[in-house]
Amino acid sequence: MTNLRDEGLNVFREMLPGILPADLPNEKVNFGKGFANELMEIGIEGIFGRLWSREGLARRDRSLVTLGILIALGAEDELESHFRIAKQNGLTDEELAEVVYHASGYAGFPAANTAKAAALRAFKPDHDL
Repeated sequence: MTNLRDEGLNVFREMLPGILPADLPNEKVNFGKGFANELMEIGIEGIFGRLWSREGLARRDRSLVTLGILIALGAEDELESHFRIAKQNGLTDEELAEVVYHASGYAGFPAANTAKAAALRAFKPDHDL
């Protein structure tokens, strides 16, 4: 049976390819030292290992839910990563733009505008949304 850390690292690698070297064994992955150095480990196990690996929703659907929550929270740093994850999970640029438009009605224009800026930063190397 796979432990939550290993499962989380596998999901993380699938959704954010290139962030962690694919040939680096899970037991060698170290997210650093210093202040709150366990935070990423908590996220890997609890979010990627426990939540993103559940069968109840497809990853594409989880991306839609996650983006809505992060937009409402105004979580800029996480939005950037999750826009990339959403594309990896099959959402198109047009669908991602619709998420931003839809959020403007429920989370407000400032939150949607923040999300648009995060998406532009996330995709700058590829193209503009």
